[in-house]
Amino acid sequence: MPAFGAGSQVQMSDPSLEAAAERALLAEVASLPALPGVYRYFDADGTVLYVGKARNLKKRVSSYFQKAHGATRIGHMVSRIARMETTVVRSEAEALLLENNLIKTLHPKFNILFRDDKSYPYLKLTATQASKEGGPELQGQVFPRMAYFRGAVDRKHHYFGPYPSAWAVKDTIALLQKVFRLRTCEDTVFHNRTRPCLLFQIKRCSGPCVGQISAQDYARDSDHAQQFLRGQASDVLGELEARMQAHAEQLRYEQAAEVRNQIRALSRVLHQQSMEVQADRDADILAVKVHGGRACVNLAMVRGGRHLGDRAYFPSHVDSAAELAELNDEGLEAGAPAEGRGAHDGPAGGDGRAAPSPKVETLVLQAFLAQHYIDLPPPPTLVLSHAVDPGLMALLCEQSGVKIQAVHKPREQRRIWLEMAQKNVELQLARLLAEEGSQQARTHALALALDLPQTDLQALRVECFDISHTSGEATQASCVVFAQHRMQAPQYKRYSIEGVTPGDDYAAMRQVLLRRYRPVAEALREGEPASERLRMPDLVLIDGGKGQVAMAREVFEELGLDLSLIVGVEKGQGRKVGLEELVFADGREKVYLGSDSAALMLVAQIRDEAHRYAITGMRAKRDKVRVTSRLEDIAGIGPKKRASLLRRFGGIAGVSAASVEDLAGVEGISKALAQDIYRALH
Repeated sequence: MPAFGAGSQVQMSDPSLEAAAERALLAEVASLPALPGVYRYFDADGTVLYVGKARNLKKRVSSYFQKAHGATRIGHMVSRIARMETTVVRSEAEALLLENNLIKTLHPKFNILFRDDKSYPYLKLTATQASKEGGPELQGQVFPRMAYFRGAVDRKHHYFGPYPSAWAVKDTIALLQKVFRLRTCEDTVFHNRTRPCLLFQIKRCSGPCVGQISAQDYARDSDHAQQFLRGQASDVLGELEARMQAHAEQLRYEQAAEVRNQIRALSRVLHQQSMEVQADRDADILAVKVHGGRACVNLAMVRGGRHLGDRAYFPSHVDSAAELAELNDEGLEAGAPAEGRGAHDGPAGGDGRAAPSPKVETLVLQAFLAQHYIDLPPPPTLVLSHAVDPGLMALLCEQSGVKIQAVHKPREQRRIWLEMAQKNVELQLARLLAEEGSQQARTHALALALDLPQTDLQALRVECFDISHTSGEATQASCVVFAQHRMQAPQYKRYSIEGVTPGDDYAAMRQVLLRRYRPVAEALREGEPASERLRMPDLVLIDGGKGQVAMAREVFEELGLDLSLIVGVEKGQGRKVGLEELVFADGREKVYLGSDSAALMLVAQIRDEAHRYAITGMRAKRDKVRVTSRLEDIAGIGPKKRASLLRRFGGIAGVSAASVEDLAGVEGISKALAQDIYRALH
């Protein structure tokens, strides 16, 4: 059995200490209750290794320590376990919820992990409120507005979605404009219109801002739009046809023609969408494919009977999934019965014995279902490319309060949807593998060109710095990171440069390099363990030529760091892309790699990302300063009112985005002053 440490944060070299720690950990396992719960494994540095759930904690956790696992990934994980934590819950549904919340929070190294980027957009239709007499500012609430929305929904307004992309929302808004002509303008614009806008002229809006449509007719169009979004298009068509017939019988032919045109527009939309009105008004279609060590899950959404598009997800840590499943099955055969199984295990056989481990595709799909729908309400129908554990679906139903039908081998329209999703998942995975192969080739070419270590290119780390300002104003420095064959956006950092002469790029570069590498140099001198923050990169790229490289060399000499790590990217003749030359701080001659060099392509990619990150930060800082000064320049705005505005809206961006009504709601800001502020900032 491998050696363990129990609750220790320091690696032990004394065999007697290791044996004592192992006994303590096994004693802790033996004392676990036979209750549902969640367990976490940690290594000696406190890094979380794995998060799992169990219907029976004692039987599940015991299965990890009943045999030696050799040189497998799971053996590697078990050998690193220094301590564990467990949480007992009331039911397996609660365990599922806690497990996946912890997975998304802790990012364990041996769990299948999907990025938490489920900020889906919605189509928002504002609520209708009755107007008060003498209150024209409320007229916008009498005529609801439809808009693109992303964020937390509330009960005050109507929300439709979620949609897989912003494009899907905007496309739906364009369709509704053609058919129902609802307004999309902001309330501040709506309140101040004196004549119809261009959208009215091209028949994309009914012109409620200037009285071109009554509140009653507009409300009817709004109701029809909501019916359409819910998949009740046939009901809408029936009502429109009845209205057209009634107008014709009463000899109101102009009104009848308007309704006829609306019917034609709606019919064209339905034909273009190839919509089939059926039971599945809301459904998610999920297809998964694993190849080349990578996995992809394609999620397609059907809302209101309309196929809205899809989104691809690429999980990490897939390699360990199959071995974990085998470990769970072995543990069950060794004495942990099927009742201790979790949602990520395969179903038990009819004779009570553990069934064979599920395929990796099934494990990936089950992990996606658990993590994706943990805080997003599932639709009533899920069309799946692989069968999943019925226990998982039961837990999802219990947790969400939605009765979910999971269909594995669909027919008719569902089959068409699934075939589309399967085709898309193949294309997305092939694209990812091609991009990763190309990026790995570029990393290898860079290591060859600069004589960098090639033993572990996955661990090769490059940091690149750039300076950006506008004539010395709002100087910002960026540090971007390239590692594991791709840009690591979460590790980017911006530095506000202060205390230097405006426009002095050399002084700015000196300041940012000192701020970044002085803590690293101190940690190296004191022999501290190299954390991610204090790790020295394998290459330091500087966006600049001899002058910037000389400044970097001066900083590294002062800190006692290796000069060979510094490489400057100097613009070529005419500053043309592909003619860049590399400048070295250790005295080597400049190098031109060639415009078609894979190494130069990677250097340019990293350099351009540093430039983009620096310039966006600089512009944000500059605009904040400029808008603040514009706010102070408005007549009637003193320090107290400015502070009240910033406090109320959380900063300049919030003040700029506020409507006239919102601004007037701040203490001390009159309606006239609010209008002056709005005009000044827009």
